[in-house]
Amino acid sequence: MPLLSDEQIARELDGVPDWTRDGDAITRTAELDTFLAAVAFVNRVAEAAEEADHHPDIDIRYRKVRLELSTHSAGGLTGKDFALARRIDGLLVDA
Repeated sequence: MPLLSDEQIARELDGVPDWTRDGDAITRTAELDTFLAAVAFVNRVAEAAEEADHHPDIDIRYRKVRLELSTHSAGGLTGKDFALARRIDGLLVDA
C-alpha cells in the first residue's frame, strides 16, 4: 500500500477529527466509563484489527485507551490507517 502525501494525510484527518498526526502515525485517546468498558472496547478493536489485518499499538490506563496507527511495513501512513481509524470511531459510538 502506498504512503500518503502530507496533503492526503491532512484531508484524511479531516474525516477523523478525534485523531491527530504524530510523525508517521495517527493517535487517539478515548476515555470510557469504566475499566471493564475500556477492556471490552479494546477487545472490539482487536477483532476489527484482525479482520483488517492491520494492528494498532494500544495502551490501556484504567479508563483511558490510547491508540496509535501506522503502516509499519510501508514506513508511514497509508489508507489502511485511516480506514481502521474510521472503524474504531464507529466502535466508540457503540461503547
